[in-house]
Amino acid sequence: MGVIKGSKLATLVEVKKEVKKDNSFSHNFKDLECWQQAHEFVKAVYTVTKLFPEDELYGLTSQFRRAAVSIAANICEGYRKLSRADKLRFLNISQGSLEECRYYIILSYDIEYIDKATHDRLEYILNGTSWKLNGYAEAISQNKGIID
Repeated sequence: MGVIKGSKLATLVEVKKEVKKDNSFSHNFKDLECWQQAHEFVKAVYTVTKLFPEDELYGLTSQFRRAAVSIAANICEGYRKLSRADKLRFLNISQGSLEECRYYIILSYDIEYIDKATHDRLEYILNGTSWKLNGYAEAISQNKGIID
């Protein structure tokens, strides 16, 4: 166990808290900017896919929603992992689901399920999610987000 603030021994929970940019601790995954952005993307995907043809309910609609949810859910799951390797594994799964969604945006546009404005809006939200997720993963990789 490590030492925090002088010589006080910290509990395992205190030692493994995530550090936010302003050096305050996050209390749960909802404090992570990458999760907040991913959650916005999930909500947008659900709104958009409600307008997809009914015969796509078990096809593209289901796949797109599942992949979008996977981005946010894997950020959540990785947040509580104690080792850097475990955290990075879940963040990498999240990144893979994000790229899967990138393809579904392209496909939805190409088969005319969404218009250009919707395509651009989804892509904009997804790019913001990607940027924040990559930054978070890089910080974890460099051990900047974990107190050992």
